[in-house]
Amino acid sequence: MEYNRFMHDRPNPDELLKNIQIEEPSRGKLKIFLGYAAGVGKTYAMLEAAHQRKAQGIDVAVGYIETHKRAETEELVQGLEILPRKQVEYRGITLPELDVDAVLARKPTLVLVDEFAHTNAPGSRHPKRYQDVEEILEAGVDVYTTLNIQHLESLNDVVAQVTGVIVRETVPDSAIDRASEIEVIDLPPDELMTRLKEGKVYIPEQASRAIEQFFRKGNLTALREMSLRRAAERVDNQMRSY
Repeated sequence: MEYNRFMHDRPNPDELLKNIQIEEPSRGKLKIFLGYAAGVGKTYAMLEAAHQRKAQGIDVAVGYIETHKRAETEELVQGLEILPRKQVEYRGITLPELDVDAVLARKPTLVLVDEFAHTNAPGSRHPKRYQDVEEILEAGVDVYTTLNIQHLESLNDVVAQVTGVIVRETVPDSAIDRASEIEVIDLPPDELMTRLKEGKVYIPEQASRAIEQFFRKGNLTALREMSLRRAAERVDNQMRSY
């Protein structure tokens, strides 16, 4: 008798789950296109993936894309809905930034947000773009973003020792550990150097300076190894958890 009364008074699990889903919208999924240097094709790969999702009937919008005036990348932006950027005034200069409110108001299924480690202009909603992305994810919107391995906080000292360059813009490891998917965009260093010399990475006047400072083959090889190793560690951790 007592057992039957307990079962009668016990809340229905399905009803509880339904209420939780109503009160707490599901978090969006984050996919990171990870590379080891500018020019390996992260943004290009992200745009290609976005077009594939759109072809599947997914509601896709561009929150922020940086093409660096690369013709092939700019061509891929065409055909995608581009949301307005937020114009931030700073010391007499207007700086375009991701407009979080515009993304939340439009609320597509998937939004593209380039350069995950970017530091926002002073006066922006959040100091860092990865924090903008976090707010968008919390609203239930999926995000595609790009990141170079040297911007990962835990590798900052190692990158400085290897390349001699101190990277100021960093992302905490926790921000990428929560990613649903990481896709490594790889390109052999020799091919990247060729792209750089052909002006396909930076505009020509910047190319020689970049080669001399950061884009040395030894640096690129080391960074490439770091990106592949970080991705392998993630897969290994997922396997151990499973």
